[in-house]
Amino acid sequence: MLRPITFCFATCLLVIAPIALPADDVKFDYRVLSTTKTSTMEKEMNEAADAGFTFSSAMGGETAVGGKEVVVVMAKEDKATPATKRVYRLLATSKTSTMQKEMQALGDEGFEYKGQTVFESSFGGRDVVVIMERAATGDSAKIQYRLLSTAKTSTMQKELREAGDAGFILLGMTVGKTSFGGAELVSILRKK
Repeated sequence: MLRPITFCFATCLLVIAPIALPADDVKFDYRVLSTTKTSTMEKEMNEAADAGFTFSSAMGGETAVGGKEVVVVMAKEDKATPATKRVYRLLATSKTSTMQKEMQALGDEGFEYKGQTVFESSFGGRDVVVIMERAATGDSAKIQYRLLSTAKTSTMQKELREAGDAGFILLGMTVGKTSFGGAELVSILRKK
């Protein structure tokens, strides 16, 4: 049984401690970008990066006002030390082989995969959009990427296992529409 003084002391700590301890004053600023063109999005993302923002999230779809758009949220932590400036590249294609080549070219320059979405253009095309990022200055290590695409989940299971055995880790997956009109699972992997 607790003595009355010990009980009173413990109760005071529970009541006063949260008030006495400084609150975590971390705040964030956000910038929401939306456009119907991936080239415009890349430009706007790099402008936001110049202002200290970094990529946070992306989606492609139909918005209430803009129609079929790519929407990206950039975030900036409000702190004394500014974040390392970043450079962004957006890749958009309906051909997996083209995306593989373009991602690997950026991987050779040290660009890291940050996210992917499916973007439906106003002309009816459905492209997989991949967002890549790297530090604006300094050397970046080369990164090896692999893209897998198939219409069957059982085939994806087999291909992911094989890639995993080769040391690749899954980064993201979307359902895209190929240039031949079929729906495909598109998986992006990176070698560790």
